[in-house]
Amino acid sequence: MNSQQEFVLRAIEEQDIRYLRLWFTDILGYLKSVAVAPAELEGSFDEGIGFDGSAIEGFSRVSEADTIAQPDPSTFQVMPQLTEADKIMSARMFCDIVMPDGQPSWADPRQVLRRQIRALADEGFHAYIHPEIEFFLVESLDTDGKPPVPTDSGGYFDQAVHDRAPKFRQDAITVLEDMGIPVEFSHHENAPGQQEIDLRYADPLTMADSVMAFRYMIKQVAMKNGVQATFMPKPFADQPGSGMHTHISLFEGDENAFHDPDDENQLSVTAKRFIAGILTHACEISAVTNQWVNSYKRTVFGDEAPTSATWGMANRSALVRVPMYSPGKSHSRRVEIRSLDSACNPYLAYSVLLAAGLKGIKEGYELPDQAEDNISELTRRERRAMGYRDLPTSLEDALLEMERSDLVADALGDHVYEFFLRNKWREWKEFQRQVTQWELRTNLDY
Repeated sequence: MNSQQEFVLRAIEEQDIRYLRLWFTDILGYLKSVAVAPAELEGSFDEGIGFDGSAIEGFSRVSEADTIAQPDPSTFQVMPQLTEADKIMSARMFCDIVMPDGQPSWADPRQVLRRQIRALADEGFHAYIHPEIEFFLVESLDTDGKPPVPTDSGGYFDQAVHDRAPKFRQDAITVLEDMGIPVEFSHHENAPGQQEIDLRYADPLTMADSVMAFRYMIKQVAMKNGVQATFMPKPFADQPGSGMHTHISLFEGDENAFHDPDDENQLSVTAKRFIAGILTHACEISAVTNQWVNSYKRTVFGDEAPTSATWGMANRSALVRVPMYSPGKSHSRRVEIRSLDSACNPYLAYSVLLAAGLKGIKEGYELPDQAEDNISELTRRERRAMGYRDLPTSLEDALLEMERSDLVADALGDHVYEFFLRNKWREWKEFQRQVTQWELRTNLDY
């Protein structure tokens, strides 16, 4: 038994933990959980927890159903007690999914991201990621297909005073910090009921775990405040959607590989090639970074969501933005990818972003000129005339691009790649079968 495992067992005994939740994530980014008694944990460290992998969509076939959840002691956290009624102390750990022979499961999103982290390390890099996570607070999620009711009528940076949940962000930050998830900023976003909470940078695997915990805990805190939270990319037709703008930097040892003090924009050759990789492969990775039919309702119409594969210094309408907040600090040089929404699977999304950027570095991609226009205000014809390549406008377009992508297949692995495509084509076909209220209003009297 290693020191981390010993620390967990000692913490469970000292803090009287009665209930231990083992978390893992399926291919679509749904959080799964199995509970074990503390007395069983030592054996779980040695042998894992066996479960029927065929019951988790995309994990394994019935003929190869035996699957093992191996607790990762480095992710141990005591769960916050949200109400005084929560008398029983509980904790959680993320798990790696392995096969009975001990080999990593090809279906485990954590393993997918680990492979990409190793690919970066082979080139001498390690990455840091910092997401800005947007979501909506609404009165109820039980709307019978009708638009939800936002909890407030506020706008950008408004102070909550008379909202349905005026203490929500304060409670949320406290809970996240208690779980070891540092928060940098929080504020009200542009749309009624829309919130943003930014997490402090971390390595990709830690951050993907944090995003999964974030989404779970935000929903719990919302319910404690008498409301509910949704990470749906665009629940309101007439309001901006919810993105997860993601800042990435690469380091070589202690040196920021994206910083060059002698460059006009303080961008190194490595940074330029990384950005060029993201732009070149943006359409191919779109189905992973924006995985739902609804995701494309957010990106097609702008509202600071990118519509084309462009980049710019501080240009918030571009796909890749280079922030200029601290131009003199080499460690702060980073790039911000603005396409992701907060309903992606973070393990897979970070994997394809890093894979695209790394390919740009390794193959010496050339960075095109930056965009200085407000791209969301340009027509499609104007964008094409200026040489901008549009991002997919529907899940169907994104899946067609993904089917042609060797990069995405390599990054995800054959198992996840094939399952993801099958599942998302099924979603698209189910959507196509729908007859919408708009169609009925527009065409019924023809």
